[in-house]
Amino acid sequence: MNYRHAYHAGNFADVVKHVVLSRLVEYLKQKDKAFRVIDTHAGIGRYDLSSTEAQKTGEWRGGIGRLVDATLDPPAAALLAPYLEAVRSLNPEGGVKKYPGSPLIARHLMRKQDRLSAIELHRQDVAKLRTLFQGDFQTRVIELDGWLALGAHLPPKEKRGLVLVDPPFEEQGEFDRLVDGLRKAHKRWPGGIYALWYPVKDRKAVAAFRRALVQSGVPKLLDIGFEIRPPSAEPSLDGSGMVVVNPPFTLEGELRTLLPALHKLLVAEKPSHWTLEWLAA
Repeated sequence: MNYRHAYHAGNFADVVKHVVLSRLVEYLKQKDKAFRVIDTHAGIGRYDLSSTEAQKTGEWRGGIGRLVDATLDPPAAALLAPYLEAVRSLNPEGGVKKYPGSPLIARHLMRKQDRLSAIELHRQDVAKLRTLFQGDFQTRVIELDGWLALGAHLPPKEKRGLVLVDPPFEEQGEFDRLVDGLRKAHKRWPGGIYALWYPVKDRKAVAAFRRALVQSGVPKLLDIGFEIRPPSAEPSLDGSGMVVVNPPFTLEGELRTLLPALHKLLVAEKPSHWTLEWLAA
């Protein structure tokens, strides 16, 4: 499965992923002490939704396009506010023409004492990232295979923070790499928060991935599932998931408010559902 981000920026999977990211960053901000966000597959950081790639799929229209001006119940609206504020900061004239990737959302929400490590392997993407964050002393852009960062860059000197692992799923074995990478990273930094994104396309592969996580021995695994359609006859991105390791105690309650509100807006075909499950408590 090819999940090159320019084609899918702002789609339903991005919305759910970035809403979770924003809630994790907001939790870390509750203490004055500095934290670090490490984004292992950072991409280019900012996406033009009028680009050839974005227009070819039009997926953003079923994602952020539905959410940006939606009317929501006050509890969900309050929890979504930091994320939507990051999106609107790129679209001061209203609507949504540009979409922030995960490093830009994290950076928008950070305070002056916090730091961001944006890691990317593709040379052209790294060049765009460096241009985007040029002169920003709080952000370090690193040209590196993101899987290696789970060893070399942990633990961060701040001792607090979040590792976002969002691979493009361009190669075979990415689910295995997620499990192996988490196991190694957790040994180096057991107290960190980890957020692992994955696509829901091959249901058997997803089930095997979840079983492998349970068997990994890593505790405190909260699995977020979000499907927008039932299983397709042809392989298709029917949903996405995110496993959060060491989730804040507030996250489960927040997601039980957010996920039904998001699902009501973003569902493409019924029956489909969202799930929230502890794989290891």
